[in-house]
Amino acid sequence: MDPLPIARLQFATTTSLHFLFVLLTLGLVTMVAIMQTRATLRGGEQPHRMTTFWGRLYVVNYALGIVTGIVLEFQFGMTWTGLSAFAGDVFGAPLAIETLVAFFLESTFLGVWIFGRGRMNKWLHLTVLWLVTLTAYASALFIMVANSFLQNPVGSRMENGVLRLDDFGTLFANPALTASLPHVIGAALLTGGFFVTGVSAYHFLKGTSEIDFFRRSLRIGVVTSLIGSVLVVQAGFAQFAEVAGYQPDKFTDSVAVGLPLGMMINVGFFAFFAALIGTLLLFRDRLLRARPLLVLMVPGIAVPFIAAILGWLVREIGRQPWLVWGKLRTADAVADVSGGQILFSFIAFTLLFVVLAIADGVLLARIAKRGPAVAAAETELPVLSGV
Repeated sequence: MDPLPIARLQFATTTSLHFLFVLLTLGLVTMVAIMQTRATLRGGEQPHRMTTFWGRLYVVNYALGIVTGIVLEFQFGMTWTGLSAFAGDVFGAPLAIETLVAFFLESTFLGVWIFGRGRMNKWLHLTVLWLVTLTAYASALFIMVANSFLQNPVGSRMENGVLRLDDFGTLFANPALTASLPHVIGAALLTGGFFVTGVSAYHFLKGTSEIDFFRRSLRIGVVTSLIGSVLVVQAGFAQFAEVAGYQPDKFTDSVAVGLPLGMMINVGFFAFFAALIGTLLLFRDRLLRARPLLVLMVPGIAVPFIAAILGWLVREIGRQPWLVWGKLRTADAVADVSGGQILFSFIAFTLLFVVLAIADGVLLARIAKRGPAVAAAETELPVLSGV
């Protein structure tokens, strides 16, 4: 049994699923930070309740996403030992920093934010949340630095048959990073925006009494979706020019790339026009009367996730047969283990990821359906005071 296709399928599956958690986490934490900023500056009951409700959804998704990230890290040591041996000196540096940022700083700040609600000065509590947000984006940055190195191995030199880190700063100027990072940020905002929009639309469709709460939430979700979709489309097309400089045949040599690429572009434009129409109706005060659009917003939550998986497939499949572009072939990076062993780990990891994804979906749906009143009662945390 050939271990290579199994190893590739395993990494594609686990990476794609983990990426979905990351996008929703980044999008939600950004909007929660904005909500709490408005609550802190202007006061009022609704902004505080919005922070509590959407913040709870963010925390659930973050917690389960962390587990998928830990499992993902295991694969480098279990399945891709050739990558570690050949390029670990370079590839491992941003991953090590990301681990410190994600598991120590981000998690610590998040814990302080959760348990400090109502117990801290409101400005300090707001600062902590923005630190959570900044460290979340820093974590995403270092992950993309590592991935961009695989796409275009800058900042390194060959020494005794392995790659050595030559210039750490060059990793951040990598064209593969500068082109893709805005695209990922846009995708995160789009994902979070569509999620908030879809949940708010669901409550309007079922006849909620929380009209003001979900009208405000819908406004933030729609505007965030539009901003995210503009970034996604603009940065996505900008990558075509950048990629041509270091992977000139990425989009032309594989039929395997053409299908997800075409689908991704179509889904991206759909998301943009949907967000644009929603924004125009919103500012004309007609969105809540456009029931067909509200109906579409609920399943529309899945649209950015579909686009994200397609985009990730394009980025990774287009690099083949190289794991480190022009330096290390994927076939040479697989660990010296049997195909049966990799198949066993693939099944185990996939089952674990599916269970986590289902658990995340069930918990998010349950909290979202119960609404802000139940969520506030269950948290049993007092509203922020000025002390």
